[in-house]
Amino acid sequence: MSTTPRILSLASLLTFSTAALSHAGGGITLQPKAGAPLQGLTADELALFETGKILFATPPTIEQGLGPIFNKSNCQSCHSVPTGGWGSITVTRFGLEKKGEFVEYPGEVQSLLQAEAISESCREILPADATVVSLRVTNSSLAFGIVDAIADADIIANGDPTDADGDGISGKVHYVDVLEDPTGGLRPGRFGWKAQVATLFSFSGDATRNEMGFTNSLVPSENPPNGDYALLAQCDVASDPEDVPDAAGFTFIERVTHFQRFLGMPPQTPKVGMTGEAIFNQVGCAKCHIRDWQTPNDPSLAEALRGQNAKIYSDFLLHDMGTLADGIQQGDANEFEFRTPVLWNLATRDPMLHDGRVAGGTFAERVTAVIVAHGPFGEGAASAAAFSALSEGEKGQLVSFLRSLGRLEFDADFSGVIDIVDFYSFWSCANIAIAPDDECAVHDINASGSLEPDDLSMFLQAWGGPADDCDANSFPDAIDIALDASLDSNGDGILDSCSTCPADLDGNGSVDGSDLATLLSGWGGSDADIDGSGTVDGQDLAQMLSAWGPCA
Repeated sequence: MSTTPRILSLASLLTFSTAALSHAGGGITLQPKAGAPLQGLTADELALFETGKILFATPPTIEQGLGPIFNKSNCQSCHSVPTGGWGSITVTRFGLEKKGEFVEYPGEVQSLLQAEAISESCREILPADATVVSLRVTNSSLAFGIVDAIADADIIANGDPTDADGDGISGKVHYVDVLEDPTGGLRPGRFGWKAQVATLFSFSGDATRNEMGFTNSLVPSENPPNGDYALLAQCDVASDPEDVPDAAGFTFIERVTHFQRFLGMPPQTPKVGMTGEAIFNQVGCAKCHIRDWQTPNDPSLAEALRGQNAKIYSDFLLHDMGTLADGIQQGDANEFEFRTPVLWNLATRDPMLHDGRVAGGTFAERVTAVIVAHGPFGEGAASAAAFSALSEGEKGQLVSFLRSLGRLEFDADFSGVIDIVDFYSFWSCANIAIAPDDECAVHDINASGSLEPDDLSMFLQAWGGPADDCDANSFPDAIDIALDASLDSNGDGILDSCSTCPADLDGNGSVDGSDLATLLSGWGGSDADIDGSGTVDGQDLAQMLSAWGPCA
């Protein structure tokens, strides 16, 4: 049991809770955990989300069309933190450098290496004479429906390919084909490290074929191993396209698109007011990592996607990243350019950067290394230099702000679960003034400057610890015990008033000699009082003897 000081008594909590329970959050809603569905979905949309989530983690069989060359057998293998989020898996891109420009390796149809195969004889290899080799780590697909819904015009409006304002940030729109509408004209890319994909459905079709070898209506032909079509003919055991409609009429790529479309926006805690965000803006990070986006109120969108304000921290444009260049060209995205990564849910990201080179250590160590890596050349160089010139305190405030991106409300220890540790933290913050930069701000959900009944009500909604409430006081028993350990005198985690075996003083599941010794040693006192009379006496002895043996 923690010895964290209790600022208020259980009686104070119960008084506080009367208002809390009547407020029921005061109209405030909890931010969903990363990986949760978008808020406001209909029952049918939620069913599509859940089915899509299952298929996102389900590999097709070889007979159904997996391979013959692939990187992973299912989407979740790469998008794993949480399901649909970041991953630590890397893939390899390769090619040749000729006269300072990237070209695909002779015979290859793309730069992506498929590292796995359905048999050793079908495996693709990395050519020994490839002069350009780069790793790519898995991006997140959280809230892809929100990103997909952003109007093309809004992305285009931020473009400044000639750096007309002279701030050193050029920002180029990457216009690409739409796989599901090849005759509809080019659209701004927004998905992928090089903004090489324009729509969510295109992303699903492209990734399903390239990463799983699962051909579909958007990409109906296989990748030949190292460009060898004769070998492909020998290895491919399923007819193309391999992705066929299920009994409900949906294909695999439609199902996983449903899941990604309806993934909710990750939390940000505190939501506003941190000094670190002002510093983020001051050093120029916000010139590329644009915070605020809004989806249109378009009747063609699901209602839950319409008119949504989203803090994404990206401009979806290509930027020259100088020494972070990967040497790979994709479409009109050259060897030095990357799309500005989204920062929502950054707190959970490990590894970082496009190739995963920054991994392990603390969040502060990782994110500091990433910021410094934006210089000394390229469009991020000025921001990297400005960051380096900050005081240590200012750097710490900026890092704290970045760690708020993806932090769950009430999650004091960044565990991703709201439990008794977080409650101790919550209660230690009672009766004090709270500013957005304070650690206690993780609990001040209504940003009022102090903990109030609304905050406690929301904490109870967020509680992910043991849910038992055997005394029906609307508080989990673990919280009751945390505030008053005497309510669980034997330390078994069950309120004494609810115990079905009160004579089992040592909590070993049986009334035996050990319990008798405890009772006799406490005779006349109150420490081993079984019947609640306040004194250990003959009544307690009689109750123990009548319960002798294993607890029911």
